[in-house]
Amino acid sequence: MPSLSRSLALGGAIAGGLAATAAAALRLPVFGGTPMGARLERMRRSPRWHGGRFRNPVPLESAGSPDAVWKWLTANRGLRQPSGGVPTVRRTAADFAGPRDLRLTWLGHGTTLVEIEGARFLIDPVFSRNASPGPLFGVARFHEPPLPLDQVPALDAVVLTHDHYDHLDAGAVRQLAGRVPRWVCPLGVGAHLERWGVAPDQITECDWWDAAEASGVRLVATPARHFSGRSVTDRDRTLWCGWAFVGAEHRVFATGDGGYDASFAEVGRRLGPFDATLAEVGAYDADWADVHMGPEQAVRAVQDAGGGLMVPVHWGTFNLAFHGWTEPAERVVVAAEAAGVPLAVPRPGESVVPSAPPALQRWWPEQPWQTVGEAPVVSSHAPG
Repeated sequence: MPSLSRSLALGGAIAGGLAATAAAALRLPVFGGTPMGARLERMRRSPRWHGGRFRNPVPLESAGSPDAVWKWLTANRGLRQPSGGVPTVRRTAADFAGPRDLRLTWLGHGTTLVEIEGARFLIDPVFSRNASPGPLFGVARFHEPPLPLDQVPALDAVVLTHDHYDHLDAGAVRQLAGRVPRWVCPLGVGAHLERWGVAPDQITECDWWDAAEASGVRLVATPARHFSGRSVTDRDRTLWCGWAFVGAEHRVFATGDGGYDASFAEVGRRLGPFDATLAEVGAYDADWADVHMGPEQAVRAVQDAGGGLMVPVHWGTFNLAFHGWTEPAERVVVAAEAAGVPLAVPRPGESVVPSAPPALQRWWPEQPWQTVGEAPVVSSHAPG
């Protein structure tokens, strides 16, 4: 059967070509580096490293839904991204010229500038248009960065929570590499930074509860119930975390991404209380509750940690879930008020001084949204 043989040979050649193309694509710089040598040996010594990857102490039980693709195509169509522009506060480097005792400036999604006791830190800098390996994939941001990358003021350190594309932007790292003296990140993430031009001696990698010091502020890596990876082959090969910024007089907690669990109370016992908490409130779903806690459990996390003023982040910038884009704000306002948790909901680019927070104002448009009763988000093994 020569025709069948030729067809099989052609099919094999096509499959081989696709495999080779995929393998070559995964070697592109945007996917980052591979931990090796001493870096890998240190990762293997972590209590969280098991069977060749990092594991959550509390296992993940919500692993998505078989109808996820259908939900992505149909759920809340017309509500998941703004029909008009998102109000932002435009910033330049001049706005940050003087030292601040404590000020937080949300720049969209997880990207936040933390000024504490004269030091300045940038969390999870993402300035690219797409949260993806390139412009042909992923989702585009709703608004331009309110602080352009070339206007980022002098920093004492960049602080990273994990290596997902919506938190670790290769382009931003390349442009900041020569301007920032210190990069602090979870175990393994340093391999990405080195590939993108950060000098090895400027990188500090931390396991949970490890601490780094920068300009008089202690940076403590805190537990998070999440996962990592930048391709189909490297899931959980780098660690994920939150961060506590501990100064002589002030403290700020950034939860990072993750499902609600008992670790927030432990953070509070060890490192709290805090003046303010940057709390992840968006990109949630009932099927993802173990890795994204949603607004109501975020409020509980702030309470557990003694988190002070709650500043919601990880919403209003990318279409990463099935809920309406304004829903996280609506739900966190209701939940915080019910729990008596002080709340500030800044516009992208707006600064918040925790000792004198702005009055709560609805700057986002009114549109339909689902309440917690209609769309609950509850992580497995949640305390209480």
